[in-house]
Amino acid sequence: MITVIGSLNMDLVVQMEAFPKQGETILGKDFQTMPGGKGANQAVAAARLGSEIAMIGCVGSDSFGETLRTVLQQEYIQTEAIASTSVPTGIANILIYNNDNRIIVVPGANYELKPDHIEAAKEIIQKSQMVIMQLEIPMETTAYAIKLCKEANVPVLLNPAPAANFNMQWMEDITYITPNETECKQLFGDHFDQLLEKYPNKMIITLGSDGARYFDGEYPIHVPGFMTNAVDTTGAGDTFNGALAYALVEGQSLDQAVYFANLAASLSVEKYGAQSGMPTLEAVYARMAGEE
Repeated sequence: MITVIGSLNMDLVVQMEAFPKQGETILGKDFQTMPGGKGANQAVAAARLGSEIAMIGCVGSDSFGETLRTVLQQEYIQTEAIASTSVPTGIANILIYNNDNRIIVVPGANYELKPDHIEAAKEIIQKSQMVIMQLEIPMETTAYAIKLCKEANVPVLLNPAPAANFNMQWMEDITYITPNETECKQLFGDHFDQLLEKYPNKMIITLGSDGARYFDGEYPIHVPGFMTNAVDTTGAGDTFNGALAYALVEGQSLDQAVYFANLAASLSVEKYGAQSGMPTLEAVYARMAGEE
């Protein structure tokens, strides 16, 4: 079983013909609500590939929270450790115009996830084969979860987004870290080659359509991406992380797992929406057969 500790948001997506100026009211073109949050996205990505998933997080006692819980249950994700709070469910207000976007995130209930919640879910974590985490929850909660995983000898895959919520002290205790290029520069600087060598088989830098890089202890490894007709890259990174965790838990080597995760991410960008584009295991194997 894989346990995901992280955020659950409702994405409020507005498409428009132009961004409004200050003080201006305009008519929007389209509006949709879509389930999101990096935690929930990565849980869905791994679940759709066939992993048994438990989710730990917080939602509000409101309609958005109820919907997000239901969506995860429909993906056969265990939701018993998702707490309901008096603080409203987190949202992301996404404004889209001409293939550009502006996003406002209100963490809401996500910032109510405390170390006490992690302690209450201790048994779930202890029996997990891997724990996936991101950084859209309080830093103290992330730190407590990493400590608990270390004590239980449970490997941690940490996706350091948003990078501002990362603590360098965690590097010793996590098993894998998956920054994209921007996050990597923000946290560690521009010298990627030296960085990868410093953290062999731990630091995996994702490169979007160019794939991913890591250092295997002897050689730098570049696992290429895949040609695809991208229509929406939202959720591609979350798909990569969920698929990477799935593959590693299934016993694949790091090289095989990164290849598999790249393939899954390439499929995810071919549909609109983060969770709606995440592929099944059958779809990944079909794409794999076409690539070989």
